[in-house]
Amino acid sequence: MIVQPYLSFEGRCEEAIAFYRETVGAEVEYMMRFSEAPEQPPPGTMPPGMEDKVMHSSLRIGDSVVMATDGMCGGKASFSGISLALTARDADEAERVFAALAEGGQVMMPIGPTFFSPRFGMLADRFGVPWMVVVDTGEGARPA
Repeated sequence: MIVQPYLSFEGRCEEAIAFYRETVGAEVEYMMRFSEAPEQPPPGTMPPGMEDKVMHSSLRIGDSVVMATDGMCGGKASFSGISLALTARDADEAERVFAALAEGGQVMMPIGPTFFSPRFGMLADRFGVPWMVVVDTGEGARPA
């Protein structure tokens, strides 16, 4: 089995993809717009202007895949109750990625040393996606 996060950006998916390409080196493996779907929804079921929005995308970030969509463009995206945990190779990478993700976002716990890692911090990026950035010590140290 594989569990993968599927994020709905409610109309800002393409902007989010560009941001993650720049900040965490995300690579777009697949992207389909609503207009490219093999079956179109019944008339009147989609808001006007949806045809160019992202119906489905798949982003590779390191060894992981994160999927994303514009959803139904129904308002502000909500990512309550989840966090994406990003494990950096070392303290320098953790500091760089944390700073990049935090730009325009909100730092909830500044990055710094903890009892389980030389660097750990928590933030919500400019899209509201919560992140935990950690350096794995190689001893299985992971945030709870």
